[in-house]
Amino acid sequence: MSTVALAELDRTIETKSSLPDFVLADESNLHTNQAIASAVNSILFAIGEDPDRQGLLKTPERVARAYEELTSGYRTDPIALINEAIFNVDYHEMVLVKDIEFFSLCEHHILPFWGIAHVAYIPDGKVIGLSKIPRIVDMFSRRLQVQERMTTEIATFVQDTLNPSGVAVFVEGQHMCAMMRGVKKSGVNMSTRSLLGIFKTDASLRAELLSQIANR
Repeated sequence: MSTVALAELDRTIETKSSLPDFVLADESNLHTNQAIASAVNSILFAIGEDPDRQGLLKTPERVARAYEELTSGYRTDPIALINEAIFNVDYHEMVLVKDIEFFSLCEHHILPFWGIAHVAYIPDGKVIGLSKIPRIVDMFSRRLQVQERMTTEIATFVQDTLNPSGVAVFVEGQHMCAMMRGVKKSGVNMSTRSLLGIFKTDASLRAELLSQIANR
């Protein structure tokens, strides 16, 4: 990468980040983004492109900033994310937050996969602020992932944070690694689930949850 391009990258990275406050930032981000930009420059050259042509001059910089956002889950502080939004409430019925949009990158090809997540739990004296459930989904999706692990991580985090009677997470995803390469099947959808506590043992409760998810 040219000296001019690196200088421009420095100026851009030094501007205020648009990431949320609960995503940790430090001086190492500048060096990380420079390394990513340099690697993208090498990739462009390797595939036969000219990194110095007008349309690609700022591409390494843009990709570095995009990866900063797309992988922000690695640097998310769970305590700051929750921000004391756990409340003592005498409520013991199902709480369901459904149709949570997510975007992630598969760890095998670093291609996007995306979809919706549904998160339910049965409180045992504690509930969490509504906005925190989608943020928890984002924390685990904004990493290099496989859908199966992401589903389990979300459920385990909710369980460890609230200690509810049960947690259920359902995820439906579409994967570009199966759509634009490999088998090239655009209609393929993947469904995963993680059931903890009472959701694992109570079939009638699972049926009620599935009915509510289907009722969109």
